[in-house]
This record gives sequence, structure tokens and C-alpha cells, in this order.
Amino acid sequence: MSDLSQQINDDLKNAMREKNAVALTVLRGLKSAIKYAAIEQGGADTELDDTAAIAVIRTQIKQRQDSIESFKAGGRDDLIATEQAELDILEKYLPAGLSDDEVAALVDAAIAETGAESRKDMGAVMKLLQERTAGRADNKTL
Repeated sequence: MSDLSQQINDDLKNAMREKNAVALTVLRGLKSAIKYAAIEQGGADTELDDTAAIAVIRTQIKQRQDSIESFKAGGRDDLIATEQAELDILEKYLPAGLSDDEVAALVDAAIAETGAESRKDMGAVMKLLQERTAGRADNKTL
């Protein structure tokens, strides 16, 4: 079992003990999403590594962010608070993010290394950046 999966399981147990309904719901959903992604990747006995699990967490976070934007547009402040609480719980499982300067340096290095000169070379640059950032920055930022 990966460190991240173990941490999620431990936090799930703590949420049960503390009767924290929001954390319990979020962590159960996260565990389910990670298991579903593992089954898609390689069958029922497959377990995701931390990098793949972080990708699933990022997807869950993106869903919450989209919901918050929709609720703001609809004036549903009551639902925004719930989604924000869920978002805060999920963000605990992401590795420390890169600063803007670190991202800029990585982008410059990747462009130089791949020899990218135009927008059509962006795919090669993004692939290299995704490998090097390993979940510490999302694609939108990159």
C-alpha cells in the first residue's frame, strides 16, 4: 500500500472516530475514485502509485472548484461553504506546490531541452513538464 493510500485510510478512520461527516464523505468518495481508477488501469487487484493517486485527487479538486464557480454564479452561498470544506480536505493530500518562479524556470528549461520554437511543439514541452513536476503543479499552471 502506498504512503498516500495509507494516509487516506488513517484519516478515514480518524474521521469515523471523530464523527466528522464532511471528512468521512469526502474520504470515502476519494477512496472510491482511487479504487475505480486502479480497476480501470489494471483490474481489481491493481493499486495506484502515489503519482496516479495524486492525479485522481486533482480531478476531485477540479470538480469541487467547478462546483464552487457554478454555485457562485447561481448565488448559492450555502452550497459554496460545503464545497469549500471538501476542497480544503482534499488539498491536504497534494504535495507542496511549486512557486511561480520555480514553474517558470522549469518551463524555460523544458523549452530549451526540447528545442521548442512554436506552439506546435507544446505537446513535447508539456509531457516533459508533467514528468518533472510529478503532481506539484496542474496543467493549467504549466
